[in-house]
Amino acid sequence: MPTKKIPYYITTPIYYPSDSLHIGHCYTTVCCDALARFKRLSGFDVFYLTGTDEHGQKIEEKAKQAGKTPKAFVDDIVKNIKDLWKLMGISYDGYIRTTDKKHKAAVQKIFTTLYEKGDIYKSTYRGRYCTPCESYWTPSQSKDGKCPECGRETVESEEECYFFRLSKYEKPLLDLLQNTDYLEPKSRVNEMVNSFLKGGLEDLAVSRSSFSWGVPVPHDKKHTVYVWIDALTNYITALGYGSENDTNFQKYWPADCHMMAREIVRFHSIIWPALLMALDIPLPKKVFGHGWLLIEGTKMSKSLGNVIDPFVLCDRYSVDAIRYYLLRELSGGQDGEFNAENMLTRINADLCNDLGNLVKRTTAMAKQYFEGKVVKPKAGEGTEFDGTLQKKMDGLFNAVSQRMDKLEISKSLEVLFELISESNKYIDLTKPWILNKEGKKKELNAVLYHLLEAIRIATTMLLPYIQNAPKKIFELLGIKEPKDFKDMLYGKIKSYTTKEGDALFVRLVIKKELEELEAAKAGGETKITASQIKNDTETVGAVTNRPQQNNKETNMITIDEFFKTELKVAEVKACEKVEKADKLLKLTLDVGGEERTVVSGIALSYTPEEMVGKKVVLVYNLAPAKLRGIESQGMILCAVQDDKPIIVSPESFVDNGGIVR
Repeated sequence: MPTKKIPYYITTPIYYPSDSLHIGHCYTTVCCDALARFKRLSGFDVFYLTGTDEHGQKIEEKAKQAGKTPKAFVDDIVKNIKDLWKLMGISYDGYIRTTDKKHKAAVQKIFTTLYEKGDIYKSTYRGRYCTPCESYWTPSQSKDGKCPECGRETVESEEECYFFRLSKYEKPLLDLLQNTDYLEPKSRVNEMVNSFLKGGLEDLAVSRSSFSWGVPVPHDKKHTVYVWIDALTNYITALGYGSENDTNFQKYWPADCHMMAREIVRFHSIIWPALLMALDIPLPKKVFGHGWLLIEGTKMSKSLGNVIDPFVLCDRYSVDAIRYYLLRELSGGQDGEFNAENMLTRINADLCNDLGNLVKRTTAMAKQYFEGKVVKPKAGEGTEFDGTLQKKMDGLFNAVSQRMDKLEISKSLEVLFELISESNKYIDLTKPWILNKEGKKKELNAVLYHLLEAIRIATTMLLPYIQNAPKKIFELLGIKEPKDFKDMLYGKIKSYTTKEGDALFVRLVIKKELEELEAAKAGGETKITASQIKNDTETVGAVTNRPQQNNKETNMITIDEFFKTELKVAEVKACEKVEKADKLLKLTLDVGGEERTVVSGIALSYTPEEMVGKKVVLVYNLAPAKLRGIESQGMILCAVQDDKPIIVSPESFVDNGGIVR
């Protein structure tokens, strides 16, 4: 971590508010937010910018269709966007609107500077124009009259315009892309060089006279400054460039990272650096063009109507779950496929099983064995497995930092969850319940301390990615949420006073969720496409291991009798011993959202701590019976080996409440 706060400037593109944003926009914004939070916790002085590009012919037309002025039209959508970013915990430091007075004034100064310098001149444009993309295209670029960006029809256009001498900067742009790390990933460089630069650059139309919704050209009011200068310059005007107060510009520019989806990389890797060269302003350090979020193999797009409403997903599955899925499932430089079933499986596997169960099991054992009070062990008090886990803890910050610096956000989370996985494995290796049974209290304390430290370090590292669950975890650990990554090594906490709490994440019944998402889509509550939300029935099967009877004829039952028994998969959420009953445990089961209490005679083979998190098979329709004054609402299935019960569990993952046949 730096001893002095180093400025770090990161930006999203400014989004076009012609309609509400979708989950694809959220991916860019959440990625930038994770980077911004990571850098803040690493000791950097961060400025994170986002905003909206609010001018143009399309906005003017949509506002007219809605019976509103363009400003009133965009105001409504911008409010919705800001509400979305608030919901998703986006920690931006600046939000720029191209309708801001300061931005408009700065744009006019920039246009005038370039005009007086001779880098802008007036001429006539002849070619094809795509209104949805607001882009001009030459005949060679617009094959068959189609827009090369969106594939829709373009129109013949002839219009008096001001042009920027983009061709003047062809050689320095080629040198920038081929000989520096300005643009990443490298695959984007080849796209830009082969598709645009090697064919030769043409000068760029930077004004329009066919509509008025925009920034007027200062010396020629019938012209409106076009998007290239109006929108791209937001990255410097938001910092005060062109105004009397340019302190932030002097402090934070050049930008450390412009992040965006790959369809606008061309503007940021060719047009934007050329404008900066013309203005004698240092270039950004990095432009990163991530892949598209696809649905059914097609880019998610408002105009195509195949979008997913992030409000619906966050409301249903939590902000943490959606942020985590976006950051973990999609690899930065490549296209990624949004798949509801994959999302639900990822939430169950990583957040519920790995993280949630680790916290639940550890705090339960801390309470069971030490009333929640666990202290730092002395040298020699641990186990042979401590070193491996401790090494994972001490190496986590550097391992994650290396990947974040490369903008490999998915890989950084993969590394982080290796510590969580290692911690769960550590429980199985050290067997705290055996240590307790053998009276090895010092070793048991050391094991729990290692687990609590692993949870603390992993949770601290999670703070850039998700925020709500970490707050709850720190409360359960009895410590304050850290303000930075300063204490990311094992042994920094002298003692813990933990407490137990509710599950961090609710396990999802995937088949049920897919069906309900489909129903919500049909009712107009979300725009997920029908073919993407698949109602594939999950195969739920298990062999019922009932003890074999010697007298086959006497114990034969019919198939109809067998099917009277309802068997369901359940998960043990809590477990405790039954007072004055050496063989009995009281289990609290989750049976697909329904809670049941079962008393089982397995206490001589299993401890309460071992049982928490286990999957069992429940005789669901067994009549309730009272055992030691407790109503037992079913029976769990066990095999018997050497007179000892052995719990029957599904061989692989099955949702709670799954039918066993």
